[in-house]
Formats: sequence, C-alpha cells, structure tokens
Amino acid sequence: MAHAIVYSEIGTPDVLRLTEIPDPVAGPGEVVVRIEAAGVNPLDAKLRRGARPSPPIVEPRRVGFDGAGVVASLGEGVTGFAIGDRVVIDNVLGTYASALAVPVSKLFRLSDGVTMAEGASLGIPVGTAYQCLRSLDVTKGDTLLVHAGSGAVGQAAVQFAVLWGARVIATARPERFDQLRSLGADPVAYGEGLTERVRELAPEGVTVALDCAGTDEAIQTSLALVDDRERIATIVRGPDAADFGIRAFSGGSPVPLTDEEQSWRQDAIPLTINLIEAGDFQVELGPELPLADAARAHELIERHAANGKIVLVP
Repeated sequence: MAHAIVYSEIGTPDVLRLTEIPDPVAGPGEVVVRIEAAGVNPLDAKLRRGARPSPPIVEPRRVGFDGAGVVASLGEGVTGFAIGDRVVIDNVLGTYASALAVPVSKLFRLSDGVTMAEGASLGIPVGTAYQCLRSLDVTKGDTLLVHAGSGAVGQAAVQFAVLWGARVIATARPERFDQLRSLGADPVAYGEGLTERVRELAPEGVTVALDCAGTDEAIQTSLALVDDRERIATIVRGPDAADFGIRAFSGGSPVPLTDEEQSWRQDAIPLTINLIEAGDFQVELGPELPLADAARAHELIERHAANGKIVLVP
C-alpha cells in the first residue's frame, strides 16, 4: 500500500493525517511516480484552513501540488519517459504521498545535477514568478520592487529579473538581507517609512512592482512608487486587487490566467532546471521533514518560522 496525507475537514494543521491508500495505477497517458520529495507551499495551508475557497469536502482530500521522484510504471500510450527516469511533478493535487499517478503533460525530466528536494521546490514558486514577470514585461532597464523577496516566489522573481538585466529591490526582514544580496537584489526592511527607504535606494524611480506579501503596506508602497498601475501585480490580494486598479495573478483572483500565462508557468520548470545545472539559479532549501510530519510543516509555514523551502520526504 502507498501512503498519503489527507484531511476530511477544514481546520488547523492537526486535521492532516497520514493514511494508507491503494497503490496508484497509471491510466492512459499517465505514469506512476514514486515520490521522493514534496514541496510545501503556502497555498496548501490556505486551502486546508479555508482561507482559499474550495469545493465542499465529500471524501478525504489530498494535499500538495509540487513534487519530484522516479517513474515507477507507465500507462498505455506513454512515450518519452521510461521506468527509472527522475522527474518533477508540476501542479498535480496529491503530491504529499509516497506514490502518485501523473499525466505526462505535468511531468518534466529532472537532470542528475539537480536534487530531488530542489526539483520538488520548483513548481508553484518558479512558475508563478516567471509568469508574473513575463506578464509585467520586466526587462533590462527596469527597476523592480519585490515585496516578500526572501520567500520562495520572491527569490525566484529576484533571480529571473536579475538574469534579464533589471535592477531589483526586495523587501525582507533584516536577517534575510544577506540571502537577497547573494541573489543580486538590494534589500530593504519592511515597516514604517518603507516608501521613503525605497525612494532613497532608487531615486531614479521604480518601474514595476510584484507583491508577494499581501499587506496593505506592500500595496500602498507600490501605488506610491509605480506610475503605471498595469505594472503593479499581486499574487496574494486577488479578491480586492481591482479595487486598487492593479493586476492579480491567481492569489484568489476572479480573473483566470490566460492560456499564454498558463504556458509560461510550465515553461519555467525546464528552464529553471537548466539554470540550476549551469549554476545560474539557486533554491534555498529549508527543513526536510518526514511525510508524517506534514502538520508540523504547515505550522512552520503559517508562522513564517522557517527560512528556505520546506520539503516532505516519504
């Protein structure tokens, strides 16, 4: 039997439980992946506690969207993958598990130079960051302000923008400044006076802003500094972004991503794998916990009590 984390009611991390599940079987166009690492994202916790709307729970609900592992079996009609291949899973519900049946359209080959933990950390963070920056048309000569720059999405956004020739200013706690500097960003502390501190760092102005924090401070600072509201976006304040006249990408937004934006999110995975292998992108890894400790992982992510990406290992 395989194992998976499930929950049967909305609630605190304590609703998460490890359970036995039937061994998954690959259907047509699918493979079964033996999962070796599952990335923990804030979205997982928001869905579990009901902060992000979801359908009523009528059966135990699986958790997690990102993972990495090894192909264990092939379904009918599958080509391009073989048993034993190392792969990344992108945007498939249920990655908090020991095995999962995955459509091949949601799989990307993971090269030997990238660890399973790094692979499991890519899906939502790098897909979101890459799509947002493409949607905002960030390019050489821009000055980008990233709120919550030391988080997984923020760090990915910093690195893509720097690679493309933009200057990046990123907000964070002072103890996270060295990490941001290592990625090429100019760090600035949250809190009262943020707008003035950013102006001091960028007297020539800020041309684009990405909010990964969701605070009123982040929104108001972006509005004060960026003239073109079409170049301000949030990934957290989707429900009320329109009230500010800014853009929202997911984050509870009622406006769905376009087909092109969805495609950009998938494009980001193999691109980032190649960048990691080349030494041009880094994933900051945090605690690595057993699958059975999923509740602890959610506690850490909700309390912002861990630096780096939390990964569960079956």
